[in-house]
Amino acid sequence: MSDDKKVIFIDRDGVVNEDPGGWTEHGYVTKWEDFHFLPGSKEALRKLNENGYDIVIISNQAGVGKGYYTEEDLESITRNMLDAISESGGRVKGVYYCVHKADDNCDCRKPGTGLFRRAETELGIESYGRYFVGDGKMDVEAASQAGLKSVLVLSGKTKLADVRTWDIQPDFIFDNLYASVNFIINH
Repeated sequence: MSDDKKVIFIDRDGVVNEDPGGWTEHGYVTKWEDFHFLPGSKEALRKLNENGYDIVIISNQAGVGKGYYTEEDLESITRNMLDAISESGGRVKGVYYCVHKADDNCDCRKPGTGLFRRAETELGIESYGRYFVGDGKMDVEAASQAGLKSVLVLSGKTKLADVRTWDIQPDFIFDNLYASVNFIINH
């Protein structure tokens, strides 16, 4: 595994696109029409690529396991997302989803680290010491367990006041993906 390669792990909902909780049926992005890029997110991804970063998306998508949408629906949404990112000049090296429900007790559902390990093996990358940008407590916990620097963005479901009650605190907090990317590139 090459450890000189710049890799960044990014959650999807609430970071790249609007968090679907509260306004979509079942609280999941179940069709492409419900996927709305957050302002600046495509530009942030392009900027990461321009600065030599490989991007890996790691996301829980339990709506599949709950039967709200199919793996084929998820694949279609992902293809459309990747096409839109590509059209704006960005590229994503890999996308990894956990489609299990919380009570399935799998190792891939964040805060578990199974998806990070799978990405390391399949993509020939190392996650330790890299960044994971997410919008929730589970993302911060997953980053901690995987040996990643946690970057919390407030563009999703988490409010700053919530963070004070967490056992594991994020390493960094920013308003959105674009702001976090500017920091990461410059540090």
